Amino acid sequence: MSDKTEIRGPVTRRRRTTISGGGGGAVGVKQANGSKREDAGEKPPPYPAKAKTQEVSSRASNNGKVGKEKGQLTDSPRKQKSVVEDINQRLSCHVLQESLLSSASGYSNYRGILNWCVVMLVLSNARLFLENIIKYGILVDPIQVVSLFLKDPYSWPSACIIIVSNVFILAALYTERRLAVGTISESTGLILHVFTLTSLLVFPSACVLTVDSITSVGGVLSLGVYTVLLLKLYSYQDTNRWCREIRHAKAKRLTRSYSCPNVPQSNGSAVHCHVSYPGNLTHRDMYYFVFAPTLCYQLNFPRSPRIRKRFLIRRLFEMLFFMQLLVGLIQQWMVPTIQNSMKPFQEMDFSRMVERLLKLAVPNHLIWLIFFYWFFHSSMNFVAELLQFGDREFYRDWWNSETVTYFWANWNIPVHKWCLRHFYKPMLKRGTNKFLAQTAVFLVSAFFHEYLVSVPLKMFRLWAFMGMMAQVPLAWFVGRFLNGNYGNAAVWISLIIGQPVAVLMYVHDYYVIHYGEAT
Repeated sequence: MSDKTEIRGPVTRRRRTTISGGGGGAVGVKQANGSKREDAGEKPPPYPAKAKTQEVSSRASNNGKVGKEKGQLTDSPRKQKSVVEDINQRLSCHVLQESLLSSASGYSNYRGILNWCVVMLVLSNARLFLENIIKYGILVDPIQVVSLFLKDPYSWPSACIIIVSNVFILAALYTERRLAVGTISESTGLILHVFTLTSLLVFPSACVLTVDSITSVGGVLSLGVYTVLLLKLYSYQDTNRWCREIRHAKAKRLTRSYSCPNVPQSNGSAVHCHVSYPGNLTHRDMYYFVFAPTLCYQLNFPRSPRIRKRFLIRRLFEMLFFMQLLVGLIQQWMVPTIQNSMKPFQEMDFSRMVERLLKLAVPNHLIWLIFFYWFFHSSMNFVAELLQFGDREFYRDWWNSETVTYFWANWNIPVHKWCLRHFYKPMLKRGTNKFLAQTAVFLVSAFFHEYLVSVPLKMFRLWAFMGMMAQVPLAWFVGRFLNGNYGNAAVWISLIIGQPVAVLMYVHDYYVIHYGEAT
């Protein structure tokens, strides 16, 4: 019995050692195994924790191998599918498709071809510039530019004519004031306005034709200012007449004019307060309209919240740069070509005449494009920013014009708005046919083109008038038979060879008349 108890004692102790500590059962087993190894004379492992990590890593590696085997089983159908697709692509490399340059392909990204055209244009014009400089040398002379405006540095007739225009501005303002208070009748006011507008047309032309000290360029500048003022004052009296009609119709119930809607100011600004008729008949309002880059008057113009100084400086830099560029191109490129074209015109050599006209059309068109950017973008944005004038739509995408009428309606938005508001729509309201109204608009435009060219040059050839009236049948032909890119090409051809050629004919005739005998 004692022997049995001695044997059972250690066994129970061993069992208690192995089971103690729930989660540490494995450690208890290792300790029991360690006691056996000590009894047998073996050395125990020095780091039990290291053995545990090795065991865990071995289990993880075994699980990884099993996962890889499963992944290989799942990826094998995908690999088989990709292999099949690869084989199919090798077997068939053709599909049903159109060439890129075919219209059925729907391809429209020709940016590279456009860049190529620009590069070719630059290279070809660079060759022409180099040939011109080699042949004629440097012809740019700033002093000669001053002589184009002034014959005598102590006599400024064009500037004096422009200053006199204030008389007509004040006459229109005081006439409207008398009409607003009812001092004069509507018929009397109409007679006064007609006299003022007629004087704006006759007075500067009479001065240009009679005063010998006025140069051709100075005459163009003076007549241009008076023509713009004529259109402005016509719009001024027309708009105020509409306000009087509304006031008479609604009598005292009218609190705000129809032409001055309540437009909220940007950024909550209340600096520019709205006015209603007849509160607009002030010197400040009149001269703001005179200098604003628009031809159509309204009581309250959209105003920008502030003056952007950086924008203003950029536009000023563009104005100065492009003005110098225009003068340089005219002196260096246009003048020598015009002088060389006098002999073929005198000899009536038709083939040489056509060659000279085509040679003049390219620099003339380039100068016209630069002038467009200088005037309609740089100059008008400069004035608009200075006066905080909010409507900056001075032109639209006329370069995408597919019809002649679209070009004339979008390249000069101030003139287009004036014609539409004060000439075209009133004719339609009176029952005039749409085609006759469009023809009348072209007729008025042709008159002013002829007026601005013939009077300063003091010669009447009607080239500008005929060129403008030729736009009517051209517009019908392009709109009827040419569409899309063909219409756009026709518009560009008419710009390059049409009206610029008419202007060149005037310049050529001027040189023949004044310098033909000397050459």
